[in-house]
Amino acid sequence: MSGWIKGEFHGVEENLQRVRERVRLAAARSGREPRQIKIIAVTKGVEVPRVREVVQQGITDLGENRVQEMTGKITALPPDINWHMIGHLQTNKVKYVVGRVALIHSLDRWSLAEEINRRAVKVGVAVGVLVQVNTSGERTKQGLTPGELPDFLTALRDLPRITVHGLMTIAPYARNPEEVRPYFRELRLLAAKHKLKHLSMGMTNDYEVAVEEGADMLRLGTAIFGTRDIKK
Repeated sequence: MSGWIKGEFHGVEENLQRVRERVRLAAARSGREPRQIKIIAVTKGVEVPRVREVVQQGITDLGENRVQEMTGKITALPPDINWHMIGHLQTNKVKYVVGRVALIHSLDRWSLAEEINRRAVKVGVAVGVLVQVNTSGERTKQGLTPGELPDFLTALRDLPRITVHGLMTIAPYARNPEEVRPYFRELRLLAAKHKLKHLSMGMTNDYEVAVEEGADMLRLGTAIFGTRDIKK
């Protein structure tokens, strides 16, 4: 069984040590190496000085949900950070993201794919993406259904500037993280079926289960930064 963290904050350094230890243990339970698993610190609602603290602790991958917040932090932080766009992306915001992020985790519809490709052609870059799949079927979640995925992946081959690296999902919140294991497992099986390498799944409440089910990218905000005001 796996434990879970709810808004504990003992300083960035100590919280990050806890996370790394729990990732190590979860990886060991599933016969994996911790170095296979990337921790993406989600900086939504976190002030730049505290983001710098996590960078000083060796985190080089940062994730943002909001384009405006991300672009401000890109200019304020070291240039060698790998930025991940992890939130719902509006097509009119694509121009602020393409060429500036290492990976877009939330490709969830065809119109977005077309706009990413169009913008990538315009600025002469390739764009790495993960396709978001709604494995839980929740109406409040974005993403393709598992049944829509095969045709979507096939269609993406016609957009030459987009490279699909894997899949992403967001599990429902559950007090017992074991309850969301089936949703992570389904994403792993879908990725294997379509020969996709990377799995972005697992947040503060459920990342240990996600690691056990094969996640190699964890999106962690509260586990590292504690509870924060995300309405700013």
